[in-house]
Amino acid sequence: MGEIKDSILNGKTYLGIELGSTRIKGVLIDESYAPIAQGSHEWENRYENGVWTYSLDDIWTGLQDCYADLAADVLNKYGVELTTVGSIGFSAMMHGYMAFNDQGKLLVPFRTWRNSMQEAASTKLTEVFDFHIPQRWSIAHLYQSILNNEEHVKDITFFTTLAGYIHWQLTGNKTLGVGEASGMFPIDQATGQFNTEMIAKFDDLVADKGYPWKLKDILPDVSSAGVQAGTLTEDGASKLDPRGILKAGIPLCPPEGDAGTGMTATNAVKQRTGNVSAGTSVFSMVVLEKDLSKPYEEIDIVTTPTGDPVAMVHCNNCTSDINAWVNIFKQFAECFGVGLDANKLYGTLFNIAMEGDSDCGGLLSYNYISGENITGFEEGRPMFIRTPNANFTLANFMRTHLFSALAALKIGNDILFKEENVGVDRITGHGGFFKTPGVGQKIMAAALGAPVTCMETAGEGGPWGMALLAAYMMQKQDNETLGDFLENKVFKGESGTTVTPDIADTNGFSRFMKNYNLGLSAQRAAVDNIK
Repeated sequence: MGEIKDSILNGKTYLGIELGSTRIKGVLIDESYAPIAQGSHEWENRYENGVWTYSLDDIWTGLQDCYADLAADVLNKYGVELTTVGSIGFSAMMHGYMAFNDQGKLLVPFRTWRNSMQEAASTKLTEVFDFHIPQRWSIAHLYQSILNNEEHVKDITFFTTLAGYIHWQLTGNKTLGVGEASGMFPIDQATGQFNTEMIAKFDDLVADKGYPWKLKDILPDVSSAGVQAGTLTEDGASKLDPRGILKAGIPLCPPEGDAGTGMTATNAVKQRTGNVSAGTSVFSMVVLEKDLSKPYEEIDIVTTPTGDPVAMVHCNNCTSDINAWVNIFKQFAECFGVGLDANKLYGTLFNIAMEGDSDCGGLLSYNYISGENITGFEEGRPMFIRTPNANFTLANFMRTHLFSALAALKIGNDILFKEENVGVDRITGHGGFFKTPGVGQKIMAAALGAPVTCMETAGEGGPWGMALLAAYMMQKQDNETLGDFLENKVFKGESGTTVTPDIADTNGFSRFMKNYNLGLSAQRAAVDNIK
């Protein structure tokens, strides 16, 4: 306790704050990379005027509350005020669209990754670039705004992501970590910067519009992990800590996305490693040894925080529908005067799923709270379906929802592993889907057809990964790569627990997927007709 207190007083700590879909969380670590304090703030996106968004007030109120909660945790545990740290890093949900004019005013409400209204832009840019541009990427949002003839586009002087916005406001620097930047616009692997050939193609594509800007002039700068990307200004310090206790001058590392922090938090930044993050959304990342044979609509090519190419399969929906059903069971129990601890309720229902038929007994569900890019849906309608002769049990019901949470992910990864023969030695899982020991791992292993490892530290998630990137910036030795830093210092001696695919589960998942693919027409009918 005394050593930790000294570390806090002497600024030998590193802070990572991540703005996730449902929670803003901060993690403070010491020089041994162990979390010593945490803070959080619960929030939720809004669906306003057909757009998934968070207001600027949501962002700043949430960020300040998260930091205040962390500072209070430090004071309560160690009896000292948090006045400074060794370095800070900010991360957030990737992609999306925040566009500003020359006065720094947000021109339209923040459009998050969750929006699926950029299909026309995605299709055209993919054709022009010969490189898959997903709907949620920032450049797709920009081009869709152009296709829609939106008035604000002519006034843009800068556009960025949520992490980039926070970093800009706190340091004055308009920059992104390369992993986060790779979800805005394609990266040239040779330079680690935005692809200049594709920038030129974009400018040609929109030349007839006569906008007063060129694309390179409104994009942020790109930085690799390990580079200092600014310092906390006086104004930035007061924005983060309105009490005025946090001091300015703290170094900041490049802001990253939740994909990059997930790779860092799971020691999955080297070739032939991968990770899967399963929470509100689910995405898998595999660091590639070579380029894929062609572009795939289901697979995005992004990068690690140091710029190495990564095959990403991103699905908009994962646990939200499960949460909704678990809440129904909670309400049912409360009708009988039974109060249930949330962890016990989830744990019980998840474990019951392990008793179900391997193929879910003929039950089927679609967890589409929002649209799903992998299967081509711009909107979602959560559905549960069963045939009259299906084996309708609680175990099969819960198992169906666990399978449904990973079904779209399986479609993308089957391309990677079965068609492209991508090699991977280790896949590490993290996120709420894995909270019940063994269950999420077992289902994920069946979905991917590969062993899935979970580490104790992975439970700390993206904010911890962001804190590690902040520590790497300050502690790296000459020519020490991020992969070596993680392997030899942070994760040395930690192997985690690994679950290998069970043949019955794997075959059962394949049978489930046959019904899942056949039933997509029912989801289409629901989206088209139920408003």
